[in-house]
Amino acid sequence: MAVSRVKFAIPKGSLEAATLDILSRAMLKLHGADRTYRPVVDDPLLEVKILRPQEIPVLVESGAYDIGITGLDWVRETGADVLELMDLEYGRVQLVVAEPNTKNHQSLAEIIMDHPSLKISTEYLNTTLKHVMANPVYRRLYGSLQPMVVTPWWTRGENEKVKIFLSFGATEAKPPEDADIIVDASQTGITLEKNNLRVVEVIGESTARLIANRESYKDAEKREKILDIVTLLRGVVESGKKLHVFANVREENLSQLLTLLPSLKSPTISPLSVKGWYAINTVIPKGELLKILPTLRRLAQGLVIHEPQLILPLEDIVKESEKNNP
Repeated sequence: MAVSRVKFAIPKGSLEAATLDILSRAMLKLHGADRTYRPVVDDPLLEVKILRPQEIPVLVESGAYDIGITGLDWVRETGADVLELMDLEYGRVQLVVAEPNTKNHQSLAEIIMDHPSLKISTEYLNTTLKHVMANPVYRRLYGSLQPMVVTPWWTRGENEKVKIFLSFGATEAKPPEDADIIVDASQTGITLEKNNLRVVEVIGESTARLIANRESYKDAEKREKILDIVTLLRGVVESGKKLHVFANVREENLSQLLTLLPSLKSPTISPLSVKGWYAINTVIPKGELLKILPTLRRLAQGLVIHEPQLILPLEDIVKESEKNNP
């Protein structure tokens, strides 16, 4: 009987380089990603394809792919019913409302009041529609009328005084000739500034997420492979927040040092060949190092610190698996 392969969609574009990097650090290095949309991974149970992040949530929901990496912004925009397995903590962007820097509006409400006919350009049609309709000033002026949403193929909505136009990219270039404002993803704000735009309002934040098809996750065979991937990726994310500490300490200083030393669980303590000395092996949060360094300098010797490649939180993965598949 053939073993089911897990189909894995990964993103093209702004998330691509960071995705390839985290997969490589998770021992899932892809071969040929610079030449083909179907790179090969060393795991024979994985089938990988590179797609635009906008497409991935819907394709994972439909079952065309078992798992995928995409931005939370596109999961929300598409409304795809997928299982979010983890926040990968890269590709952080803000979804913003921006206008030409010659204007000085402080909110979307002010913009709506100041524009009897408002044109908005965005790739995020659904997110923008919801945000505009939730605005108190919009509701006061137009009630439940939906803004007109305009694409090359169809036009929907009743309110011609507020129009949302689908952008196919380079959204920041649309104002002022083709749009009064835009709704777009911004990482640093530099691109907006270079195009003479300023942020008026932040709608939300997004990072890369690992998502799964709900039925695929219920399949026991596929779930095991999916959990392998979750474990490896979680290991990379967690390792970036931790430091591995090795220290030698005299027996008389051991108890004092242990009371001050944070660790994931409990540090490993081993007697050295020299009587009266112990080795301590532990993992600490990166932010704790400077706090405990004076203590280490005073009580420890032979200190070695390095950044771990993978920290695999196996217990947490088991708990999350049980939660997602009761």
